[in-house]
Amino acid sequence: MPKAKVTNDAAALPKTPSGSTRTPVKINTGGTPMWYKVIMFGLLILGLAWLIVFYVAGDQISLLKELGPWNYLIGFSAMIVGLLMTMGWR
Repeated sequence: MPKAKVTNDAAALPKTPSGSTRTPVKINTGGTPMWYKVIMFGLLILGLAWLIVFYVAGDQISLLKELGPWNYLIGFSAMIVGLLMTMGWR
């Protein structure tokens, strides 16, 4: 079986840049604004509260009774939007 050639030639090795030639990258350390967190947690809590109220007193509140199964869409949509907002939280 043939053997591979091993070269010790410096030109065959890939060149790595030195630390001084790299361009610095600015890192944003500001964090998430307070209004973003309030809206995010508010939507999570609002969706959960909507579903709980619908389960407990859905037939006693006229608005919830008229919406019927649309209450699930409203509650879960609010929670999903809140969860999607967590991806932007730093």
